[in-house]
Amino acid sequence: MKRIIEHTEDGSATLFVPELNEHYHSVKGARTESQHIFIDMGLKASAAPQPHVLEIGFGTGLNALLTLEAAEQEKRPVHYTGIELYPLTWEEVDALGYSDNPLFKQLHTAPWEEDVKISPYFTLRKIQADANSDKVLVISDKHDTTHSSLITNTLSLNPDLVYFDAFAPEKQPEMWNEQLFHSLYVSMNTGGILTTYCAKGVIRRMLQAVGFLVERLPGPPGGKREILRATKRTNN
Repeated sequence: MKRIIEHTEDGSATLFVPELNEHYHSVKGARTESQHIFIDMGLKASAAPQPHVLEIGFGTGLNALLTLEAAEQEKRPVHYTGIELYPLTWEEVDALGYSDNPLFKQLHTAPWEEDVKISPYFTLRKIQADANSDKVLVISDKHDTTHSSLITNTLSLNPDLVYFDAFAPEKQPEMWNEQLFHSLYVSMNTGGILTTYCAKGVIRRMLQAVGFLVERLPGPPGGKREILRATKRTNN
């Protein structure tokens, strides 16, 4: 899949995929968008003292980098799992110029399918898989251990936070479905938070249908008008 580097309005770069006519991040500001949606409205809103984060779409690793930076600053241990079917090479990511922090390179060069302690406050696990595959969706009960150990290990983390950062519904409609949201809801801890840049009514209704309490929040400065934050209210 061909990818082209483009610069966004806040000066940070993103990747453009001509095949999908889609960008990895907002053209209004890649770093600004990620910071607002996933850190300010997600990580900082979580009451978990040692949050487990599950990202749907590891991509460029920008969300992981910002989470790592926040964990280091706040001295708040984070366990971070990223699911990505099509990993980028370090060379592709390095060209974006996101950070000269050597820990950022470690996020991308760390081995897959195992826990890697990147720093005292950040542990990473990368899973190369389709989050929408039958192996993921069949784990609707977090105590079910009869299926793929790879995916069971992913969802048995019982995330406190889900960063839902797949490509837009009109570009990747198979990723935005009620069954996947149900699997995520069931796996999450009570009080868990899911954040996403997509504020479409159909997505909001799907999240509500599986049990989430859904808020429409202001979008990032200069970017989207609204984003969604969904919270798990019960143990159901």
